[in-house]
Amino acid sequence: MLRDDVQAISVDDHIVEPSHLFEEHIEPRFRDRAPRIVDRDGVQGWLWEDRFYPLSFQGNAATRKFRDGESGRGQDLFARRYEDMIPAAYDVHERVRAMDQDGVWAELPFPTFPRFGGTLFLEAKDKELALAIVRAWNDWMLDEWSEAYPERFIQQTLVPLWDVPAAVAEIERCAAKGSRAVLFIENPHPLGLPSFPTGHWRPVFEACNATGMPLSMHIGTSSALPSPSPDATPSVGIALCGMNSQLALGDMIYGGVFNDLPNLKIALSEGGAGWVPYVLERLDYTWKRSRYDGLMNTELPSEIFARHVWVCVISDQYALRNRDLIGVDKLMWEADFPHNDSNWPNSRKVLAEELADVPDDEAARIAEHNARELYRFPRS
Repeated sequence: MLRDDVQAISVDDHIVEPSHLFEEHIEPRFRDRAPRIVDRDGVQGWLWEDRFYPLSFQGNAATRKFRDGESGRGQDLFARRYEDMIPAAYDVHERVRAMDQDGVWAELPFPTFPRFGGTLFLEAKDKELALAIVRAWNDWMLDEWSEAYPERFIQQTLVPLWDVPAAVAEIERCAAKGSRAVLFIENPHPLGLPSFPTGHWRPVFEACNATGMPLSMHIGTSSALPSPSPDATPSVGIALCGMNSQLALGDMIYGGVFNDLPNLKIALSEGGAGWVPYVLERLDYTWKRSRYDGLMNTELPSEIFARHVWVCVISDQYALRNRDLIGVDKLMWEADFPHNDSNWPNSRKVLAEELADVPDDEAARIAEHNARELYRFPRS
């Protein structure tokens, strides 16, 4: 069960960037071209390089402020103005108050405007400007948001995905400033980037191996969730989003990503964990029997997973019942605040119910200690 002294850490939460972020944190020479919030036809959004990106906040009945006439379903699920979401979505002081109300001690925040892995900036016409925007987001996260409550937030770092040497330099710069993780993508190929097996990303993985910073690979950072057809409801992809994490895991292991990098760590974010035993069994079985070319891993996939990969749960009883097959030390918890899956303001209550039949020491590992160890985020 979950003891009262456990400080619950969520490893997947989301921030809507405040309107002042880029103008205040970007290098002065880029300030007049930095993304800024404008109002178009009653919708607020970011204007950047003459493109308008509407605010898009997927809240639920507790985190969205619905207007008269809104159904709360379909497109009404998304807030398009700051006043249509609770302030904790974008204000750090309100966020900490909401965390206290929710029984959550610390969060690992993901971006919104840049998309979860920073893929928005691949659309840049001016890549020098885009790099300055990436650096501005990182400085805001490290110097303003997290610095306001350093015990409550695990810092993450965006990288310029179009430039591997610049990505390595940004990893090293932010590691020196105290960043704990790198925001990355689960599959580069659908984005028009070289795949993992090509070796293109090896310098990034080497930098993370050297700095000890895990890579956070959130579902959907490859550009989409799984869908069987254009006619399928989006709920199919949401329910089965773990398929993205499964493919990413298989691709990285068979593609040799972890070879000779003993300190490389991957966190598969929001992909669930109940699937892990079956997928590892299949990866092992196939690796032993396959005669196809292209298998680059030199060790058993399940052994690679046990050393290099972490997964998380929000409501996943199958994973908890099979925690010994996954590895108790591989499981972490996520609240997904303030998105639709969030249980705010009852996240800790729901977590305690999920862990009711789990021994106290294992519950503490899942709720707190695994995250502290992975992200090098000790209690003060």
